[in-house]
Amino acid sequence: MKIALIQMDIAWESKKANYARAENFFRRAARESCDIIVFPEMFSTGFSMNISAIAEDERGETSRVLSELAKKYGLNVIAGFAAKKPGRKKLRNLAVAFDRKGSVIATYAKMHPFSFAKEDKYFSSGNTRVIFHIEGIPASVFICYDLRFPEIFRDIAGGVQAIFVLANWPGSRRDHWETLLKARAIENQCFVIGVNRTGKDGNGIMYPGASHVYDPMGNDICSGGPKEQFIACEIDPEEVTKVRCRFPFLDDMR
Repeated sequence: MKIALIQMDIAWESKKANYARAENFFRRAARESCDIIVFPEMFSTGFSMNISAIAEDERGETSRVLSELAKKYGLNVIAGFAAKKPGRKKLRNLAVAFDRKGSVIATYAKMHPFSFAKEDKYFSSGNTRVIFHIEGIPASVFICYDLRFPEIFRDIAGGVQAIFVLANWPGSRRDHWETLLKARAIENQCFVIGVNRTGKDGNGIMYPGASHVYDPMGNDICSGGPKEQFIACEIDPEEVTKVRCRFPFLDDMR
């Protein structure tokens, strides 16, 4: 299975610019025969708290754009964006997966808003983990700060072969990002695909890129540099089965 990790330098609160940039990446992913294309957390706006500028319905403009691009280029896609239900004051920080026909196959709301940056003041917490099948592979997805809470990864580990993590993780804590991604792969014996943004956002925060794919033994098999980048990575999901049979550590959980 071939995955395109899209390490975007997200245009601040500019959906149109980010849609156009995303389509360029879709075009390349299709040309390189990728199966899945993955974008960072809040790829269409950046990590903004400006509700009036970024709010939309969960099946609104961004969802429609992603669905149309998935159909147009015949790709599965996983991407993050902010949405708000009618009548609600707070947004939800979502990761949504679409199949090659443009149908939604999973919607996950970030369970741990980043209170250090006051995300919890503007975004409500999700309360449900998700497992979905993409290209026949059981998978799950989490968002950024969720990475610091290993218990939610452990809860779904036995049922998945790959876990995607979409992020706007700052450069000042890059070492934490890389260490935690690797740890989640080792302890859960599955592929962990971390897709982070790059560049500077509207708050002046710098992001390091440093997207990674770690295999079930914790080996770093694909990684990104500090700039906007298209990273193509091939994984063999059967490797998860082989590692878990050879080292049946998950069987000892209590």
